[in-house]
Amino acid sequence: MWLNDTIGVVPKNSWAIDPFGYSPTMAYLLRRMGFENMLIQRTHYELKKELALQKNLEYIWRQNWDAEESTDIFAHMMPFYSYDIPHTCGPEPAICCQFDFARMHGFNYELCPWGKHPVEINHENVQERALQLLDQYRKKSTLYRTNTLLVPLGDDFRYINIDEAEAQFRNYQMLFDYINSNPSLNAEAKFGTLEDYFRTLREEVDRINYSLPGEVGSGQIGGFPSLSGDFFTYADRQQDYWSGYYVSRPFFKAVDRVLEQTLRASEIMMALLHGYCQRAQCEKLATGFAYKMTAARRNLALFQHHDGVTGTAKDHVVWDYGTRMHTSLQDLQIFMSKAIEVLLGIRHDKSDHNPSQFESEQVRSKYDVQPVHKAIDAREGTSQSVVFFNPLEQSREEIVMLIVNRPDVTILDSNWTCVPSQVSPELQHDKSKTFTGRHRVHWKASVPAMGLQTYYVANGFVGCEKAKPAKLKYFLTSNSFSCPAPYNCSKIEGGMAEIQNQHQTLTFDIKHGLLRKVTHKDGSINDVGEEIGMYSSYGSGAYLFKPNGDAQPIIEAGGHMVISEGLMVQEVYSYPKMTWEKTPISHSTRIYNGDNTARELLIEKEYHVELLGQDFNDRELIVRYKTDLDNRRIFYSDLNGFQMSRRETYDKIPMQGNYYPMPSLAFMQGSNGKRFSVHSRQSLGVAGLKEGWLEIMLDRRLLRDDGRGLGQGVMDNRPMNVIFHILFESNISSTSNPVSNPLPLSPSLLSHCVGAHLNYPLHAFVAKNPQELSMQPPPRSFSPLAAPLPCDLHIVNFKVPRPSKYSQQLIGDSRFVLILQRRHWDTSYCQNCHSQCTSVANKPVNLFNMFKELEVLNVKATSLNLLHEDIEVLGYTEQVGDVGQEGHVFISPMEIQAYKLVLRPHQ
Repeated sequence: MWLNDTIGVVPKNSWAIDPFGYSPTMAYLLRRMGFENMLIQRTHYELKKELALQKNLEYIWRQNWDAEESTDIFAHMMPFYSYDIPHTCGPEPAICCQFDFARMHGFNYELCPWGKHPVEINHENVQERALQLLDQYRKKSTLYRTNTLLVPLGDDFRYINIDEAEAQFRNYQMLFDYINSNPSLNAEAKFGTLEDYFRTLREEVDRINYSLPGEVGSGQIGGFPSLSGDFFTYADRQQDYWSGYYVSRPFFKAVDRVLEQTLRASEIMMALLHGYCQRAQCEKLATGFAYKMTAARRNLALFQHHDGVTGTAKDHVVWDYGTRMHTSLQDLQIFMSKAIEVLLGIRHDKSDHNPSQFESEQVRSKYDVQPVHKAIDAREGTSQSVVFFNPLEQSREEIVMLIVNRPDVTILDSNWTCVPSQVSPELQHDKSKTFTGRHRVHWKASVPAMGLQTYYVANGFVGCEKAKPAKLKYFLTSNSFSCPAPYNCSKIEGGMAEIQNQHQTLTFDIKHGLLRKVTHKDGSINDVGEEIGMYSSYGSGAYLFKPNGDAQPIIEAGGHMVISEGLMVQEVYSYPKMTWEKTPISHSTRIYNGDNTARELLIEKEYHVELLGQDFNDRELIVRYKTDLDNRRIFYSDLNGFQMSRRETYDKIPMQGNYYPMPSLAFMQGSNGKRFSVHSRQSLGVAGLKEGWLEIMLDRRLLRDDGRGLGQGVMDNRPMNVIFHILFESNISSTSNPVSNPLPLSPSLLSHCVGAHLNYPLHAFVAKNPQELSMQPPPRSFSPLAAPLPCDLHIVNFKVPRPSKYSQQLIGDSRFVLILQRRHWDTSYCQNCHSQCTSVANKPVNLFNMFKELEVLNVKATSLNLLHEDIEVLGYTEQVGDVGQEGHVFISPMEIQAYKLVLRPHQ
């Protein structure tokens, strides 16, 4: 949009030479943005070799669920080790380097490492030099089908002055002039853009059919094979697999996800503000904040760089990324705290300068520290209001948690009705002081879809039961346990301990504090065999994972363990014993009681990781679940939170090559259809090295540079919490066999719901000041949707795409955008596992009736980059474009569709 607004260009060719492996999700998104071609470079050297042998380096990339060829996009894979000039003119770098004229004497680039350097082209040497170069071009051309050849000419940090650009141009023009003026050479060489290349190639394949006999191609462009799948894990040489970056700098990988969900929530709030409140006063808040919203989008986008979220930047660059994200997070939280006042009707005269009565319940003091929960100081006779925003398209019933300074509190809903609650002590990662002295209060909150709900934390409210204290049990090797008031404490006896809710019982081994098995309500039992271990790896760096042998378990018998059992939550906290005085990890396991919530069906694992200090140099920390599933070393991991990919562990490649990215989910399935899923709140790396095993790397601390351009190790580890939501599910109908089925399986509907709750959590805001109990404000909630959406239909975003230009646009303009995704789910698992899921999107959804008190006057389908109105070119199969009149939208599973809306409050 910026390119189009600024210089009137809408790109249709994608250039991505430096990401470390490639995801088909990118191919899908580009296709639905109106792109026609893409170029990629970093894929496994053996794979390049195989594709080159078959002349398949140019292919049609198709999504593996797509039977209609609607996702096809043309892809060009570069054939050699690198994208620099020695590796782009042909197969012999020693020769190609001689044609990098910026390496001549007089420039600041290094000379050719192969010993022969470039020389200025003149009339004496032009023939010899041109033939030498043309020979490389000819050799390279044998790897591709067509007579149109692409030879990139550049590198990182090139063309930094006019002399350098001039030297490349001058010398190449002489070579080209020689080649072009000699017809016997049968070649034409010229400068061009990526667009010139793809256009010339497509013109050629329109004339000549390059298809091989029996080859499955594409109706979009003839002459090339179609291919599905992804390009992980990348290796550039020998056994150097780039699976380390899946985990490097995990702290910032987590911040990335928090900024993403906070930005989405803020964009939804801004759109709702503009929609419901088209008065000058409300517009002031939204318009005054527009530039910060744009800055937040850009700071998040910047961190998606292949040396940002990957954790492969220098320390001072990480600081810059982190500071930008931190600033934007704080800006967005301030905006949200003001927006909720307007949406709840508390104050209307909101300009950007008035402080809000609310503040975010989570506070980040610095860019590189974990957020802390704000404690509510509930004094006698007062109440403090808490507002929850639900950024999802379904209403939500969920057990929520706040921190209070004193345990004798009562929870009230928006109508001042009592709500059952539980209080338990707050725990921390500290061997000498497990309890912080503060308390956690839990209750079941109910928040409307994309809406707001108010609750009150009160002290001294007559006629309501106070929060019920949890019962504590403990196991210590020393005798220094002091029971915090007002709780009852008892010592754990025996070798095993259990916590349970109505769905499952979890059994722990007390000596090690680890989860051993799960017993389900039907009596069936699953081994979990939780293990925490470490790899020693002297060859690993920010990019590469190069372990020396297998991971060794690090937990010894005899740590601390505290069990807290309450009305809403049962928790086992473990501070394990290890050889080190300060252990690098402590962890909690929780299960919830909350009728009809998704949370009661899952196991929550929270690992507190502190891989700090030289004891942990060249160490990589993992958690491993050794289940009893017979999955034949096949598991599934997600790509971009959008689709699943089937992973099979192979003995023929080293362990690091069997590690895969896990942005948000991995699962295994046994032959009986039992499924074990781990949902993650942040990107990490995952492997399934033995049958029934799933291991996830949590953090890595590495002294050395691994020779891929960073020039340093990864030593800036931060304390952090990693949260998983684990599910055991049984299928209810026959299921496909993962061993014989090469296609990926899909998550269940429940699994999608759990993932959405983890990735798009409720946002809590607390009043800065308590109020007297005698002051009882009217009920305050906000519920914009006429009804929750079907539970496989997800609102990717609802936003004002040009916030700063909003007020200059005409009333009839499409100032709002709604982006929808239909999730694909595995129908052999239960649809109605929890009552929050009432319907699925088998019928069209009417966007005209989507909002309460908000009229949708017009709906127009558009591309995902909002630039193409002609939907035909984007490959959608259904009649996406016909929504304008009736507002009926039908989306096929796996599709993402965007609509421009004209909105106004009901007259």
